[in-house]
Amino acid sequence: MEKSLFRYIWTHSKRDQMIICAVVLASLPFYFMSLDLPRQIVNQAIQGEAFRDGNPTAPFLNLSFDWPGWLGGSTWEIFEGFQVSRVGLLMGLSFVFLFFVIVNGAFKYWINVSKGVLGERMLRRMRFDLFSMVLRFTPDALRTVKSSETATIIKDEVEPIGGFIGDAFITPVFLGTQATTALVFIMVQNVWLGLIALAVIAVQFTVIPRLRRELLRLGKQRQLAGRIAEVLDGIEVVHVHNAYGWEKAEIGHRLFNLFTIRLKIYNRKFFVKTLNNFLAQLTPFFFYAIGGYFALRGTLDIGQLVAVIAAYRELPPPLKELIDWDQQRLDVQVKYDQVTQHFAEDRLGPMLEAREAAEADQPLIGSFVGEDIRVAGPHGDLIIEGGAFTVELPASVALISNGGAAASMLARILARRSLEFSGRIRIGERDLTQLPMVVTGHRIAYAGVDPILFPGSIRDNLVYGLRSKPLGRLKEDGQEMDRRIAEALRTGNPIESISDQWVDYERLGAKDEDELDRILLDLLDKVGMGDTIYLFGLAGRIDPERHTSLAERLVEARHRLRDTFQSNGMGDLVEPFDPERYNSQATIAENLLFGVPISDEFKGRNLADNAQFRSAIDRAEMTDDLVQMGLQIAETMTEIFEGLPPGHSLFEQFSFIGADELTEFEAILRRRGRGEGSLRREDRTRLLSLPLAYIEARHRLGLLDDAMTGRIVEARGIVREVLEKAESGGVEFYDPEGICAAAPLRDNLLFGRVSYQVANARARVAEAVAAVVRELDLQEEVERVGLEYQVGTAGRLLSPQERASVNLVRCLVKRPDILVIDGALAPFDEARSQQLMQLLLELFDQQSLFMVLPNDRQAGDFDVQMRFRDGQIITDKTAAPAPRPSSPKPDAPQRIAGEVA
Repeated sequence: MEKSLFRYIWTHSKRDQMIICAVVLASLPFYFMSLDLPRQIVNQAIQGEAFRDGNPTAPFLNLSFDWPGWLGGSTWEIFEGFQVSRVGLLMGLSFVFLFFVIVNGAFKYWINVSKGVLGERMLRRMRFDLFSMVLRFTPDALRTVKSSETATIIKDEVEPIGGFIGDAFITPVFLGTQATTALVFIMVQNVWLGLIALAVIAVQFTVIPRLRRELLRLGKQRQLAGRIAEVLDGIEVVHVHNAYGWEKAEIGHRLFNLFTIRLKIYNRKFFVKTLNNFLAQLTPFFFYAIGGYFALRGTLDIGQLVAVIAAYRELPPPLKELIDWDQQRLDVQVKYDQVTQHFAEDRLGPMLEAREAAEADQPLIGSFVGEDIRVAGPHGDLIIEGGAFTVELPASVALISNGGAAASMLARILARRSLEFSGRIRIGERDLTQLPMVVTGHRIAYAGVDPILFPGSIRDNLVYGLRSKPLGRLKEDGQEMDRRIAEALRTGNPIESISDQWVDYERLGAKDEDELDRILLDLLDKVGMGDTIYLFGLAGRIDPERHTSLAERLVEARHRLRDTFQSNGMGDLVEPFDPERYNSQATIAENLLFGVPISDEFKGRNLADNAQFRSAIDRAEMTDDLVQMGLQIAETMTEIFEGLPPGHSLFEQFSFIGADELTEFEAILRRRGRGEGSLRREDRTRLLSLPLAYIEARHRLGLLDDAMTGRIVEARGIVREVLEKAESGGVEFYDPEGICAAAPLRDNLLFGRVSYQVANARARVAEAVAAVVRELDLQEEVERVGLEYQVGTAGRLLSPQERASVNLVRCLVKRPDILVIDGALAPFDEARSQQLMQLLLELFDQQSLFMVLPNDRQAGDFDVQMRFRDGQIITDKTAAPAPRPSSPKPDAPQRIAGEVA
C-alpha cells in the first residue's frame, strides 16, 4: 500500500474527487446569490429604495451587480427584469431567496451523498486490498502476526479511515470555498468588516487546532481494555493463586489514572469549546459596533449590514468543520500508519500475474535436491547444519525424528510452511522458495498436528482445495450482475461471484456433484470415518429440494421399518406418533404441538411464555391444570434435590429444574405456602414450563392419567388451529404420510419415540434402521446428508480424530504431487495410524509422500529414509521398496527411478 494516505486516496479516486469538486465549484455562484438576496430584500423592498423616486413599480429579477467604491462603483446589469409593485417585489425576492435555499440544499445533498458513496467504495477497496495482503502473508509472518489483531484492523481500524476518505479532498474544497465566498461577500460590502472577520478566523485556525492536538494526546493514554483482556485470558491463574485482591487493586489504580486523564480531557475540552464560542461571538460584536458606526455615518447602508451579519452566520459552521477535519486528518493518518506497518512489505510473499502462474504450474517431479541447509532453533542453536540430500521424485520418504525437532522442521520447509532456513532446495532447476504460492497451493499438500477447519459443512471443508477459480457462470439477473461487476471494477474487487461454479470436479475425476459426493464418501470410508458420516446423516435434516430422491423414499422406508418392527416382535421398541393418540415416550409439549419447533420462541422454556401457545391452552382450559402439575413437580423436585451437590446425577435424570434454578422454585413454593394470594404471572409461567418437559415413561411421577392424556390430544387440534391461523410459521407439524424437514432424518424414519421401558431399545432400533437403510439402498443418500454436518468454529463440533480425518481427506481430494504428513496421525491409536499410513502409501504410489515418523519401525515400506544426526541429513534407500506401477494415473506424474544419495 501507499505510505501516504492522501496519495492512496488520490490514486484510486481522483476521477470521482474531481467530479465532486467540479460540482462544488458550480454551486458557489448560487451560494453567493443567496448571501446577497437579504441585502436586496431589506434595501429594495422593505426600505423602498427601488421606489424612492415615487415610481409605483420597480424592476424584479433585474440581474445586476454594484461594485464597491474602491473598485470603481459602477453597476453591471445582466438582465432588465420585470416591473412589479412594492409587495410584489418583496414576495418575488423572498421566493427567489427560497429558491436559492432549495438549490443550495440540493447541492449539499448531492455532494454529501457522493462523498458517502465514494468513502464506502474506497473502504471496500481498502479492506479488500488488506485481505489480499493477508493471503500473501508468508508462513514466518503468520507466526508473529496475531489473527485477532489483523481481523480487528480490517474490520474496525479502517472504518474511520473509510469515513475520512470521502472528506479528504472534498471537505476542505467544499467548506473552504463556502467560507471564502462568505468572506469575500463581506469584504465586498465593507473591507474593514471583512478584515475583522479574517483576523478572528486566523486566530481560530491557529489556536484551536493546537489545543485540540493536546486532547488527542491525552485520549491515547486511556488504556483499560487491554489489561482486562489479559486478566480474562489468565483468569485460571488468578483463581489458582488467589490473586483477587492484587488484581482489584491494580485495576483500581488504572481506573484512578483513567479518571485523572478524563478530568484533564474534560477541562481542556470545554475550555476549547468556550474559547471557540467566544471567538465566534466576538466577530458579531465588532459588526454591531463598527458596522453600526459606519451605518450611522452613512458609509454603510442597513441592507449591507444585515447582509454582512447574515453572511457571517454562514462562516462558523464551515470553519468549525474545517478544524474538525484537520483533527480527524491527524487521527486518521496515525491509524493509516499503523495499518501500513502491520502490512509491511517484508511480511508479504511475491505477487504473480495469472499468466506467469500458469506457466510456472508444472508437475513437481525430478531431482529433489537440498544443498547446505541450515535451520536454527528458537534459541539460535543449529538443528540442521549444512544438511544435504537428493531424492528422485516421485518417491515415498520417511523423515525419522527419533524424538528430535529436525524432521518436523524440514517437513514444514518442504511444504513451504516455513522459510526460516539458509541454503537451497530445488526440484529440477526450480528453487522451492521461489515457487509461487499458486503453484505450491496446487501441487503440495500439508497435514500437520493441528488441523484447521473453517465453519461450514464437512463437504465445504473437503472440497476447499478444489475452489481455485470459477469454472462456469450460473444464471444471474442481468441488471444486478452488471451493477455488481461495475462496482467491483470501480473498487478493485474481483468480478467473480461465489454463486459461480467453483468446485473443479474434473480434477478429482468427477463429472457432477453426485459423483463428487461418491468419491468423497469413498475416501472418508477408507480413512475410517464412514460410520461417523452415516450417523451424522441420521442426525441431520434433509432439504426436500436438494435431497429429492431421499425425500420421496423416506415415507416408504418409514413404513418398511414399521413392518420390520411388527414382524420381528419389536413393536414395543418405538411408540409411533399418531394424531389421535397420546405418545407416552414424548414430552407434554411435543404432544401438544405434534410437530417440531422452528423458531426459538417455541423451544424449551420459551414455549411457556409464548402468547399464541398460551391462548391455545387457555381455550382448551388446560392452563390451570398444567400450572397445578408444575406445582406438584416443583414440590417433588425440591424434596428430591434437597442437600444434593449441583453435579449430582439426579439433576440430569430429572431435567426439569437445574441446580441454579432450585432456589427460585423454592421461593415460589414459599410464597404460595404463606398464602400470598394467587400466583404472579411470572410464577405461573415458570411453573407451566415444568410439565411441558415431563415424560411419563421416563420420569414416572404418576401425574398423567387417561383423562388428562385425552384432554391433551383434544387440545392438540386447538393448538394447531391457533398457530396456523396466526401464520406464525414457528412449528412444522407432523404428517404420517409426509416428511418433516425440521426434524432429524432419524426421527423421520422412526416417526415416533424410542421406548424408555425396554432394555437396550436404542441399540436394537439402530440395528433395525441400518438394516432397512441398506435394504432400500439409501445408505449413500443418508451419508450425503452427513456431508452437510456443520463442523463449527475451527472444527470444534468434531472430535480430534474426526478433525484429523477430514483434514487428511481434504489433502487427498486435491491430488497433490507432494503430500507432507507431520503429526497428522497423532490423534489415532497405533493400529489405526499404521492402517492410514499403508493407505497413504497405496494412494500415493505415483506421487510423492513425505511423512514424519517417530522411529524407523514403520519406515520399511518407504522408498527413502531420512535420518538426522549431529545436524546432518542422512538419506538411505530402502533395501526392498514396495513395487510400484509403471503407468501413472490421470494428472499424476510418472514415478521415475533414480539413485538416492
